[in-house]
Amino acid sequence: MKRKMASSDDYDEEAVAHRLNNVSLDESGGVETEEMEQETDTDLSDLPTALIVANLDERIFDNKDEKEKFEAIFKNFEESASFQYLKSFRRVRVNYSSPLIAATARITLEQLQVEICDKELKVYFAQPPPKEDSSVQHLQPPLPDKMFLISPPASPPVGWESCYEAEPVVNYDLLAAIANLAPGQTHELHAGSAEQPAIVVHVCEDPEGYGTIGRGGARMKIVQTRCPDRKT
Repeated sequence: MKRKMASSDDYDEEAVAHRLNNVSLDESGGVETEEMEQETDTDLSDLPTALIVANLDERIFDNKDEKEKFEAIFKNFEESASFQYLKSFRRVRVNYSSPLIAATARITLEQLQVEICDKELKVYFAQPPPKEDSSVQHLQPPLPDKMFLISPPASPPVGWESCYEAEPVVNYDLLAAIANLAPGQTHELHAGSAEQPAIVVHVCEDPEGYGTIGRGGARMKIVQTRCPDRKT
């Protein structure tokens, strides 16, 4: 048997007051009576203070009388409630001063199944804004670590994730050996044997005027390539 829905004309302040005195939310989002409220202290701080009424008739947006009837339904819970009409989405955002009033309004309207313009009101909680740390008001710099990111392939496979490249490998033994090389001296890298030749590095000395070109020193003369003789 289908339950008879209440219309906007049947929705009076006396019914609302009765619901306000006997209906509230528990921690799991269900309904509890006034006796249950006395036993448990319900925390509603995480609930939003605004409601979204969806799938409304266009007459609520265009007809002044229907708009006043619509607002009167929600102002029964709080006279200072404000409304934001989103005609393109056929929705209205109703703003209350506290989460308790918003929760009570949603539960009461859901139980009474109120109709306006031949449509039942569909009331939902608005998405609450994310909590922000008041001490952090500016964009924070990235973490002070070196990111050696690998560029993604042209067609990344399923499940591919960017990862850190390994840090460059520095061969300090090689750098120390190069630093010990002195010009004009012979450095044997590998001693010779009966089967293998020795590996010796002869460090050349810098030519005269090396490193002074362009800084006050003599400029090296560029010798042009001689053009071959032409045959007649």
